[in-house]
Amino acid sequence: MHYPTRLISLAAVALLPAAAMAQKQVVAPEGTRPSPTLSPAIRVGDLLFLSGKLPARGDSTIEAQTKSALESMNPVLAAGGTSSANIVKCTVFLVDVKDFAGMNKAYAEYFPKDPPARSTVVVAALVTPGAKLEVECVAAVPKT
Repeated sequence: MHYPTRLISLAAVALLPAAAMAQKQVVAPEGTRPSPTLSPAIRVGDLLFLSGKLPARGDSTIEAQTKSALESMNPVLAAGGTSSANIVKCTVFLVDVKDFAGMNKAYAEYFPKDPPARSTVVVAALVTPGAKLEVECVAAVPKT
């Protein structure tokens, strides 16, 4: 009779999400607080999931906006115990596909060696007027 074994297996699987969520930690740079609807990053185990970063206001070229968005991740990465060297995956949201080459150039300068895996998605708009892109990343957190 395998019925009790199946129940135990199903119960163990049902508890996995709860166990993973117990490790969930909001990460914010010192002196900042997460908004009620957005955390700068969430750490789960040895991974840090960064919210999308927009460029600083005033940057007008795609190259400057890409550099700005990527560099704005540094304080969040540091607060989470890691750095840009440990970024393993990025998603870039571009408003105009014609900006791909410029974004790619700045991205390659930021990650000159062993760049992270990346997806690039063209979107209709971003929440900040004038923003040409938004970048979100996942980074590994080294064991200390």
